[in-house]
This record gives sequence, structure tokens and C-alpha cells, in this order.
Amino acid sequence: MLQPEALEYVLPLRWESDEGLDELTAYLRRLSEWVDVTVVDGSPASRFEEHRRAWTFLRHVPPALAGANGKARGAMTGIAISRHDRVVIADDDVRYERADLVRLSDLLRIADFVRPQNVFRPLPWHARWDTGRSLLNRALGGDFSGTVGVRRSALRGRPYDTDVLFENLELERTVRAHGGRVIVAHELCVTRRPPSVNRFLEQRVRQAYDDFAQPARLVRELLVLPIVVTAVLRRRWAALAVGVTAVAVLAETGRRRGGAAKAFPRTSALWAPLWLAERAVTVWIALGLRLRGGVRYRESRISRAATPLRRLKRAAAASADEENSKEHAHDRAA
Repeated sequence: MLQPEALEYVLPLRWESDEGLDELTAYLRRLSEWVDVTVVDGSPASRFEEHRRAWTFLRHVPPALAGANGKARGAMTGIAISRHDRVVIADDDVRYERADLVRLSDLLRIADFVRPQNVFRPLPWHARWDTGRSLLNRALGGDFSGTVGVRRSALRGRPYDTDVLFENLELERTVRAHGGRVIVAHELCVTRRPPSVNRFLEQRVRQAYDDFAQPARLVRELLVLPIVVTAVLRRRWAALAVGVTAVAVLAETGRRRGGAAKAFPRTSALWAPLWLAERAVTVWIALGLRLRGGVRYRESRISRAATPLRRLKRAAAASADEENSKEHAHDRAA
């Protein structure tokens, strides 16, 4: 176990197939030698029982909360039953090393929420493509990966919304709303296994839909396609070349941010214009889905990407006022 930095590792899971079960089991077994592990498993009953038999060395429970987003339900369940204040939440394709956990634990000493950086290993073409997105995000403030660290006490016993699509941003904003400190750990690079090509393709529009939680970003991306089409119609090839170059340079800035350049291949920034071309199209598809009521997520349709921070702050302030009123009433009664 990591000592004295006790951590709870929460893995929200829902598998329809157990392909890769042996590899995940080996990882969880190694992980359980370092930290306490909780798997919150929303898989069908037959798969749940198979997992229960395979994972006797960790805590294995079903989700205990309602909500349209299964990952958010699993994450919040794990946080609620955590044996420690410091909690790591990670997707089933994230692979921590012990040094990563030690570093994350150290950061959670001074912060309430930590956003590490995922790096794909291995790197098939579609992982390189998505790395372009990560580098642009790093250059513009920070990437959102498949894992976060959070202090349970920062939520003050209140769950975050499990009916939104962008669950990591919702959790981060909930922490911020309660006055918590957030660190974007550009230098903490944690391995992530790339999805299958089919899964990668399925994620394109859904990831674009996340931008409805970030209006300024959404507007920028919606403008890309009209600008490119206009430039093509007017045969402004030099302007297009300058734009492509600027995107690659911005991605290279992201690659070098936080001294983490070695974590990404030198050619990574060249994939960023391809990713942006994809997003320029998929964000318009996402807009159409928004007008039709939301994006499909498993068996449900989700309309909200995340709750605006100002709304969460108002709710947190109202809750604090209510608690203060109750305390004053109790003191007067005493």
C-alpha cells in the first residue's frame, strides 16, 4: 500500500463483453498492492458475477445512485463509500504506475481536484489522431483525460449531477463551486490504452457534444467549417496553409507544456489539423442533435453536457446559507 498517502482507486465499469478481462484483472491485482481499489460495476448480471469471482482481492459493488450517465453514477458511488479522503477515479483503459499514484497523492495534499494528462500507449493511427486533440487542449489550458483525482471532503457530502454527459467537467466544477482548488497537472502523464477503431469512431460526435459545456470553445469550433469553406470557394490556398500551420504550431506548444514533450512523439502536433478538421464537421452534427433533444448515451439520451459553474456556485451558496440558518436555530434552541 502507498503509505502514508492512502488512496482509494475507483473504477466505474460497464462491460457487455469480457474481452480483455485477464489483462484488466492483472492490472487491478498489481494496483491493489499499492492502494485500496473499488470497482463500481454496472455490467449485466452475468458479467457482474463473472467479475465478482475474478476480483475477490478488491471491493466490487454495483452503482447505488440513479442517473443517465453510468460512469458518473459509478464514480459518485465510489466516492461516497471511499475509505479515504483522497480518491482516484479512472476509466477501465487507464493504466497507472506506482510513481503516478504517489505524484497524484502529493498533489492532492495541496489541491482538492487534480486533472492528470493521459498519453496513449500503444499508438495506432487513431490514437495519434486523438493525441492532436490532447495537444491543442494542453495549449489552451488543459486536457480532459480519463482519470482525475479528488478529495472526497471537497464535495461536502453532496453528489455531483449524474445526468450530464461531460462528467469529469461536472465534478471539477462542483469542486470549484464549493471553493476547492483545482490543479491541471500537465506534467503528470498517465498511460491510457487506445480504444478499438470502432469505438474511436463512435466517440467522435459524442465528444463534440461535450463542447456545449464550454460555449466559447463551441463558438470557435462552429466557425471553423464556414471559414474553411469560404477560403476554398475563394481559392485562398495561402490563407488555408497559414491556418493549418498555426494549428500545428499551437499543438506543438501544447506538447512542450509542463516539460512533458518526451511523453508525445515529435510528429504528434502534425495530427492536430486533421483532428480539427474532424471536429469542424462533428460539432455541427452535435448541434443538430442538441436541437433534437440530445445525444444518445447507451440506453438514454442526454441533453446537458455539464452545469454552468455560476449555477453551481449559486446552489452551493444557497446550501451554505441554509446550513448556517439551521446551525443558528440550533444554537438558539440550546
